[in-house]
Amino acid sequence: MANALYGKGREKFLTGDIAWDTDNIKVSLVDTGTYTVVIDTHEFYSDLSGVVADSGNLASKTVALGVADAADVTFSSVTGSSAEALVIWKDTGVAATSPLIAYIDTATNLPVTPNGGDITVAWDSGSNKIFKL
Repeated sequence: MANALYGKGREKFLTGDIAWDTDNIKVSLVDTGTYTVVIDTHEFYSDLSGVVADSGNLASKTVALGVADAADVTFSSVTGSSAEALVIWKDTGVAATSPLIAYIDTATNLPVTPNGGDITVAWDSGSNKIFKL
């Protein structure tokens, strides 16, 4: 599967239920041997399986011309299964109401095998940054 925005996540942007610049947005390292993305029906964090690690809230988020960007993310002291994808989501504090935003499986340094050290995700510096609506 190529990088994509979740269909229900796109709906939530259009209805104002996701505000990239002000909401708590996180990213997860995901093992695709356990999780199979269904881009148009998976809606919430509770639909995920194979989560290897979750980030803290993304920092320095920006929105310009429909392009979402943020500071690079570091996952600290990661152990567990290999991760072949990143899933970006809005954290509401409840897994069953935290909407999925984006699925990324083609990025520099993916897949990654945790070894107990830190894993840094450096977002694309091209014109589409993390993603473009």
